[in-house]
Amino acid sequence: MAGRIPQSFIDEVLARTDIVEVLGSRVALKKAGREWKACCPFHGEKTPSFTVSQTKQFYHCFGCGAHGTALGFLMEHDRMSFVEAVEDLAQRAGLEVPRDGPAGPSDRDRQEADLYALMQETDQHFRDQLRDSERAKDYLKARGLTGETAARYHLGYAPAGWDGLLRRFGSTEAGRAALLACGLVIERQAEPGKASTGLYDRFRDRVMFPIRDSRGRVVGFGGRVLDQGEPKYLNSPETPLFHKGRELYGLYEARQELRQITRLLVVEGYMDVVRLAQFGIHYAVATLGTATTPEHLNRLFRVTTDVVFCFDGDRAGRQAAWRALETALPFARDGRQLKFLFLPDGHDPDTLVAEEGREAFEARLESALPLSEYLVTHLGQQADLATVDGRARLAELARPLVQKLPGGVYRELLLERLALEVRMPASRLSSLLGIGADDGVRAPSEPLRRAAVQRRGGRGTLVSQAIERLLQHPGSVRHVGGRDALAAVREGRGIEVLNELLDTLAAEPGLSSAQLLERWRDRAEYERLVELAGSPLPDLDDAAIGREIDSIVAKIVEEYGPEKRWTELIAKADSVGLSAEETSELKDLLRQKRERS
Repeated sequence: MAGRIPQSFIDEVLARTDIVEVLGSRVALKKAGREWKACCPFHGEKTPSFTVSQTKQFYHCFGCGAHGTALGFLMEHDRMSFVEAVEDLAQRAGLEVPRDGPAGPSDRDRQEADLYALMQETDQHFRDQLRDSERAKDYLKARGLTGETAARYHLGYAPAGWDGLLRRFGSTEAGRAALLACGLVIERQAEPGKASTGLYDRFRDRVMFPIRDSRGRVVGFGGRVLDQGEPKYLNSPETPLFHKGRELYGLYEARQELRQITRLLVVEGYMDVVRLAQFGIHYAVATLGTATTPEHLNRLFRVTTDVVFCFDGDRAGRQAAWRALETALPFARDGRQLKFLFLPDGHDPDTLVAEEGREAFEARLESALPLSEYLVTHLGQQADLATVDGRARLAELARPLVQKLPGGVYRELLLERLALEVRMPASRLSSLLGIGADDGVRAPSEPLRRAAVQRRGGRGTLVSQAIERLLQHPGSVRHVGGRDALAAVREGRGIEVLNELLDTLAAEPGLSSAQLLERWRDRAEYERLVELAGSPLPDLDDAAIGREIDSIVAKIVEEYGPEKRWTELIAKADSVGLSAEETSELKDLLRQKRERS
């Protein structure tokens, strides 16, 4: 990023942001006194320990230690970069993100912005074409889709011609290059050794399904033929904007429709997602013509703890399901549910929900096979469990799979289930499979958290007590005296941080807790400050907190201030004498003492 986002703009964005509104669109918050509570979205729990303070604009989980501002939540929960999180909040507030420095956005930034703009325009172009095509509209009606559903998912139509997009957006060399970069056109194959003979539209005579990222930007397209033809579905290729192993069709729409997503259903086709939504099942998403990837699972589990994979019951569907299970094993940990639903032969979600309706379809979801049962039954079909050899084969088949599971209660219970099949104590089976109590793997990209917040045995150091009060009650700075004496303190862990916080708030007394914390995001002390900002304090007003800080500062000055050092140096001079450095320090202290008096 060429220019940094000015701190003043970040302050303004946070000032216009209500953390309850941002988190409430992703977590089921309930009012609890002056704060809001919910079950933590970062770890499985049944009793809410996740709190959100509207006053501080700060969230904290007392179960797993998750904490931060609205920006931090978007970065961790939605896996946005810092810049993306700022842009997201700025968009909500109706602000345009500026950049420091005369250079402005880099060439790469401008090029990327141009590609996003082209994809948006192309999306609108396809929607306009659908509006004007009776044939395409008749096809969608025949598939049972309403105009409302088509509009919600921005369905469009790519006409049959070879140069519709080229004529619309490719009149210049730069326009043609942008179309090619977005994967919307293809270079004609030339004879070996000869230059390309031109470009043509990738999507022709297809219903178009725009693929949107977490911010609602169109990053790619899927196109389905209206009549017979191969391939039935055609997807955008990999581009600077689109990576099919990361995106999930329908996830953006699901998050827009549902305040809280308690379950996600993973299906195979675009039409499955759209048709299920029309029947009121708004939590279906689809992989984009590829097998489920770890990146897909990361995205799924950032949204919910309950994922159901839905596959056809034929051989191909079961093969795809098993590949999904193998990919999902490192993500199967305590508090999460992974299930597998196999549909009757000849049906996909699109046709089945139309035949039996929403209630019957959702009843099937409730009876879906848990990952553990699917794993055991699938492997059991490959071994004769009536024989010792067969049970040994089952254990050996399970070994590499169980070793992929994270350590914890889930893995132990699965081992007990396997132990029943092989007729062996679970502890013995675990030992034979080479699985110890603590050698489970961690799910990829899982936040490295404490299993539980470590409670401090005491009240913390004087400096940390002052800092936590200042962070949680920035307005208390107006009631803190003795800052000049504290500024003279040179020893004591955290003194420099405390002094800087006091100076910042003295200069800008209106800063909130969130604004104050975001100024430290890129510094080594950030995590410790966020932790202190989430620690419990008595429910007092700014004036009372200010008096507490004032008292703490006085103790710090007494403990680490120049008077104590002066006394130590005088005593040492009388007993063993001072070094040259200590003599110089004593002279400085004498000079400072004369200046104060």
